[in-house]
Amino acid sequence: MMDVLVLIGRLLFVGLFAASAVAHLTKTQQMAGYAASRGVPLAVPATIVSGLVLLLGAVSVAVGLWADIGALALAAFSFSVALLMHGFWKESDPQAKQMEQTQFLKDTALGGAALVMFAFFAYACHDLGLMVTGPALSIS
Repeated sequence: MMDVLVLIGRLLFVGLFAASAVAHLTKTQQMAGYAASRGVPLAVPATIVSGLVLLLGAVSVAVGLWADIGALALAAFSFSVALLMHGFWKESDPQAKQMEQTQFLKDTALGGAALVMFAFFAYACHDLGLMVTGPALSIS
């Protein structure tokens, strides 16, 4: 039963990342335009690379293929996006500041959850069912 609960949790967790990966890779110009407006250099290549990181991380966690590395990639993405794209401290308009702060906190929370998943997979993955591989890294 625990294996099924972990699988459901993995699938629910990666849903947002998978949807974002699809947007990055199918609406690259629009996504890159927004990234450029937030000051991201080389916005088109950055959008493509981030889309691939999202896709690979989401698939890795969802199917349990070195899920620890996938979770770590999603954490790195989330923290990077929080800092690069949602600098609420730069906003002067109160409504824009609130919106960016909400997005910043969402991304840091997702990054934190991904770090927990990384630790969980690296520590207990060998004992979980419904995984394609064990962890690439091992912590004990």
